[in-house]
Amino acid sequence: MSEPQSIDTRPLPDPSPNTLRLTDRKRQAIVDAAIAEFREHGFEVANMDRIAARAQVSKRTVYNHFSGKDALFEAIVERLWTTTKGDIELPYRPDQPLRAQLLALINQKLEMMKDEQFINLARVLIAEAIHTPARAREMLARLGTKEEGLTRWVRAAAADGRLAVTDPVFAAAQVQALVKGFSFWPQITMGQAPLSDAEQHKVAAAAADMFLRSYARDAV
Repeated sequence: MSEPQSIDTRPLPDPSPNTLRLTDRKRQAIVDAAIAEFREHGFEVANMDRIAARAQVSKRTVYNHFSGKDALFEAIVERLWTTTKGDIELPYRPDQPLRAQLLALINQKLEMMKDEQFINLARVLIAEAIHTPARAREMLARLGTKEEGLTRWVRAAAADGRLAVTDPVFAAAQVQALVKGFSFWPQITMGQAPLSDAEQHKVAAAAADMFLRSYARDAV
C-alpha cells in the first residue's frame, strides 16, 4: 500500500472526549499510541502497524493524519508545547510583591510537572534527544521562538526596575534549574513520586527566595 504524503498540521484539539469530533478523537488516539510506542521501543524501532493497533484504527487512518513517524514525533513535541504554553501565563504586576508573584509562577510550574501526561511526553522527547539529537534539536528549535512565561515575567520585572537582571533568559533558567532538580529530573530519570504538597511548598519557597536574594532591588 502506498503511503500518503500529506500531513495534518492542525494543532491538537482539547483532549476532552466530549469536545472532540470522531476524526479528532482518532487523531488524539494515534498520538497517544505513538507516545506509548516510542516510550516502549524508541523512535527507530517504533512500528506504524503497532501504533495503529494501539490506537485501534487502521494503518491507512494513521497515514491519513500523519505522513510517518517524523510527523508523529512533531505532533508529540507540539502537544508538549500545548501542555506547557499555558502553564506560566500570570503576567507581571507592578503593584504586587515580587515574592508572591514568583511563588505563584513556580507553584503553577510544579503543578504541571506532576501531570502524568507531561512526564510521559518529556520522557519520549528526552529519550529521542539522547539517541537522535539532531532530530530532537530540529523539532525543538521550532518552538524556541516562543518565549517561556517565566522569562516574560522576569523581563517585565527587570524593565520595571525591580530586578537587577541583564539576561532574563539566563535568570529564568536558573529558577527552572532550581525547581527541576527536585520536581522533574528525579521523576523522569529515577521514577520518583511527585512532590507532596509540603515538599512542593518547600521547593517553591526556597527557589523564590534564592532568586530574589540575587536579583531583587528592593523589598519583595
